[in-house]
Amino acid sequence: MTGRFFLETYGCQMNIAESNAMTLQLEALGWSAAERPEEADIVLLNTCAVRQTAEDRIWGRIGYYKFLKESRDFTLIVTGCMAERLGEEIIKESKAVDYVLGTFQKRKLSEIARGHGEKHVSVKADDLSVSPHFQFEPYHLAKGAFKAFLPIMHGCNNFCSYCIVPYVRGREISRSPDDIFREIERLEEKGVREITLLGQNVNSYNWKDTLRFPDLLAKIASMTDSIRWIRFMSSHPKDIPQELIRVIAEHETVCNHIHLPVQHGSNSVLRRMNRKYTREHYFDLVEMMRTAIPGLSLSTDLMIGFPGETEEDFELTLDLVRQVGFDDAFTYYYNPRVGTAAYDMAEQVPHEVKLDRLKTLIELQREISFARHKARIGDSEKVLVEQRAKKREGELLARTNRNEMVAFPGDEGLIGSFVPVVLKTLHGNTFRGEVVCPGK
Repeated sequence: MTGRFFLETYGCQMNIAESNAMTLQLEALGWSAAERPEEADIVLLNTCAVRQTAEDRIWGRIGYYKFLKESRDFTLIVTGCMAERLGEEIIKESKAVDYVLGTFQKRKLSEIARGHGEKHVSVKADDLSVSPHFQFEPYHLAKGAFKAFLPIMHGCNNFCSYCIVPYVRGREISRSPDDIFREIERLEEKGVREITLLGQNVNSYNWKDTLRFPDLLAKIASMTDSIRWIRFMSSHPKDIPQELIRVIAEHETVCNHIHLPVQHGSNSVLRRMNRKYTREHYFDLVEMMRTAIPGLSLSTDLMIGFPGETEEDFELTLDLVRQVGFDDAFTYYYNPRVGTAAYDMAEQVPHEVKLDRLKTLIELQREISFARHKARIGDSEKVLVEQRAKKREGELLARTNRNEMVAFPGDEGLIGSFVPVVLKTLHGNTFRGEVVCPGK
């Protein structure tokens, strides 16, 4: 049995990597990708459960496919974190869904594609001890692609009080280094120029207490030839040893951009979040990194409106943002998730207060980001050209080592290449640049 499939991916980079692995499964069985879901024999929704808005969007898509099934026959599969969390409910609420595959059941996709298998629902939270059996799948690389996500670990042991991830992703499992190295070699053979090492808590990688993340990163940086840039995410501030900072500083292949979620600037809120560090620790860590890594670009996550957050707590967050001076920040308000420790906490912050505080935080971070980017005008940078610009004819979009976007005039033949540019002007968060010609 073969046909065409269409895969929709929501959420984090890990989901993108896992969708690529499912694509590889299906293509190995002779299936091909459809350009539109209306042309597919199998439709997969790879879902996210981090926030309620993500789940609401998936319910909307399920509703659309229920309508589509009235006019044509196809198989609808829901997988990913929402499937893990709400598997029984999805089956009960929507007869349009044919299969629900939890986090550890994605390998069942091959059985379904062959026309076998019963409806699968997610494992229950008490059964997450099955996570050691999680299989890391090879990465599917589209023709002509030159960037790849590479999962090196899976799951999370931190149990931040607001976070659903440990309940839908299970405990931390590290991937075999030999498996990682083999996949890197395969990606190099296919012409990949940049890889991003992935994990829910990537820098807690630990292979049988014999190889930890700093050493793994150093080995990867030393073994690559055609892969010129290495990134990693997401990191936890409690798991950034001095050795990791040294590896980043010493290896030119490792990009000078770190995404380091702080979440909040108040110690009392950080304690209730179960983040296991203080604002003072975070300040010290930032100072160490910026001292050791010249030109470091730092981004973060910031959550507003956590239960019990006072106006003083909020002001401490604004103060932290001013003192650190992040290049960029992903800001959001606390979204209650059933099953987490914070869900039943007292002193829930009113929605209107959350929105007001979030607006203030966003405005502050925009000012800081603009000032830090503006100070970069005139700098010369090596960029990796990613694609054609959608809004301007004859222009390309590229990314710097520091994860900044640059638009500049150029030929499509440069896509996938490293090009020297000078940053000329700034429009929003995107630089406009100009190629630096040899001899000038």
